[in-house]
Amino acid sequence: MKTVRILAVAALALAFLIFWHARTYQGFADEVFVDIPRGASTGGIARMLASAGVVRSRWDILAARLLAPGRVLQAGEYRFHQAASPLEVYNRIARGDVFYYELIVPEGRNMFDIGAAVEKLGLFKAGEFVAAARNPASIRDLDPAAPTLEGYLFPNTYRLSRHTTPAGLCRLMTAKFRDVWQELGAPAGVHHTVTLASLVEKESKLDGERPEIAAVFLNRLRIGMKLDCDPTTIYAALLEDRYRGTIYRSDLDRDDPYNTYRYAGLPPGPIANPGLASLNAALHPAASEALYFVLRPDGSGAHQFSNNIAAHEVAIGKYRHGLQKHLR
Repeated sequence: MKTVRILAVAALALAFLIFWHARTYQGFADEVFVDIPRGASTGGIARMLASAGVVRSRWDILAARLLAPGRVLQAGEYRFHQAASPLEVYNRIARGDVFYYELIVPEGRNMFDIGAAVEKLGLFKAGEFVAAARNPASIRDLDPAAPTLEGYLFPNTYRLSRHTTPAGLCRLMTAKFRDVWQELGAPAGVHHTVTLASLVEKESKLDGERPEIAAVFLNRLRIGMKLDCDPTTIYAALLEDRYRGTIYRSDLDRDDPYNTYRYAGLPPGPIANPGLASLNAALHPAASEALYFVLRPDGSGAHQFSNNIAAHEVAIGKYRHGLQKHLR
């Protein structure tokens, strides 16, 4: 009988503990962040959570440990923005459900695009990132001729903390580029390859065409023909903060080393951050004698390639006719 009473009391105590730890609590206003350092004890974590108003008392977390024995609390920064029970809080930290910003950088974005995306996340201002990306020091060992970090901010999805700085993000992105470049095992010079790949990236939407577009640019380079690449004139305007969404005649005539309508050869550096497909295309161009390409009028995003100016002009005529037909 005594054993039954003991078991009953224990069951009631456990039921009360479960009930108590199922009650939600919010002792903060809008949101609060708790940054748990590595090696912190359960007691230390409990005090931090209580001090931040996440739980009523440190005893809530210590008692929650009894309901979830054997779980290890994970270091990291945690965001709390709504009421939660002590057990929910404990389980979140045991799962390592840390707070992070997710920055998605698609292929072909430049440092100005990335800066705008970071600012939209609320991490820091776009200008702060661009200022950091204009400093090529962290990539100079790989590319001594790099004018900025453009081209080496590898497109990827990045998880960032509230403590990430513009320079830290640049290091993270260039480190990813280094990994990709090493995997490619490229024998070619990195500056030439990445600059060419950035032009290919901006000119093509279709992976299958990238080697052909790379071949066109390389064929022009070989015979000293100007590249006449619109995205380079846009980039020149971006560098001077004068691009407003349209290429003007003055842009094509402007005396700027990035203007490939004025200067033969590649621009001084990459004009965007190419992905793996464009890097591979620059390293392994198609076996082609084409010197020209223009969009096909079917809306597929594919191009018509031509070996001579006469064939190219015919392709341009078809493209313009297709546009007029579409506008009717």
